[in-house]
Amino acid sequence: MKKRVAILGSTGSIGTQALSVIDEQYELFTVEVLTANNNSKLLINQAIKYLPNVVVIGNKGHYPVVRDALESYDIKVYAGEDAISQVMEMDTIDIALIGIVGIHALKPILSALKNKKKIALANKESLVVAGELISKTAVEYGGQIIPVDSEHSAIFQCLMGELDNPIDKIVLTASGGPFLNKSIDYIKNVTRCQALNHPTWKMGKKVSVDSATLMNKGMEAIEARWLFDINPNQIEVIIHPQSIIHSLVYFTDRSVKTQLSFPDMRIPIQFALTYPHRVKNSFQSLDLLQTGTLNFLPPDVKKFRNLALAFKALEMGGNMPCILNAANDVAVQAFLDEKIGLLQISDIVEESMTLIPRIELPTLSDYFETDIQTRKKAIELIK
Repeated sequence: MKKRVAILGSTGSIGTQALSVIDEQYELFTVEVLTANNNSKLLINQAIKYLPNVVVIGNKGHYPVVRDALESYDIKVYAGEDAISQVMEMDTIDIALIGIVGIHALKPILSALKNKKKIALANKESLVVAGELISKTAVEYGGQIIPVDSEHSAIFQCLMGELDNPIDKIVLTASGGPFLNKSIDYIKNVTRCQALNHPTWKMGKKVSVDSATLMNKGMEAIEARWLFDINPNQIEVIIHPQSIIHSLVYFTDRSVKTQLSFPDMRIPIQFALTYPHRVKNSFQSLDLLQTGTLNFLPPDVKKFRNLALAFKALEMGGNMPCILNAANDVAVQAFLDEKIGLLQISDIVEESMTLIPRIELPTLSDYFETDIQTRKKAIELIK
């Protein structure tokens, strides 16, 4: 039988690439659910092509347009963020790919896990904000999380078959972004166009800016702590500009395992959707003879302060990663709106982490309240 897939955030970068994987492996999958927040036009086109059972548009203002466009099709149309969480209760979903950006993915993720769903997780913010809550929910209800980020997918693959073999550390690789070899003085004056011009990966605007400041890698370190149940001091980051080695796992017997592939997000997306099987595709294969030299160097945390701030938030725990994420969210948008410079993002994040009260054992409502408070404070700091 075909695997029935729900794609949350189907109109975004991850969602559209997931659908391209399904196009290639059409004999293996059927699309059961598609959701989007604002891009009603693309959602409608996707729905007509894939004919899912259910479509959800997060922004209720777009509901009439989507409903009317799909009226002649056998597709149920719902609206609102709560509806996205509610569809995760459907028995007809075999795997849910979470491509929603931001903290808005948290409730659907928890709903899916409570309903024992298998999740292909491409949302960073949920694990950054509430990683402990998500991991506990997965264990309690028997849900499964398969990471989609190339780095965490690599670690997941390296750990397959290792059972309880002890890990010494994991190393996340970072491309270094577009400003790896630039001075601080140069970075002070970069434009949004320069920040969005990633040398390796094709990503959305927010993730591209996070990659340029290395916040993306800091968030991935926080994710790794919860995905793989390891201590913060067992996580390291190194710069690897070619983005061929996606992560490394060091075992206590001094063995090191890694996963290599051409930098194409469709590869980890397909792995998550087809897991535990590997399926042939037409994607570009890695040719090491053509790749040539692979380089590695330590990250410059004085130039890329966001990486150090993320590790600080990870060590402090509680709601501090939530503060980090919310402040960064606001600051990145301000940079994209050309209100602040790229280096000022770190200033906003650091000051927010100082001003917003830390909560040792936050509840779900605490996370959402912290998110609201931090965003308000970050906006004040920008003004």
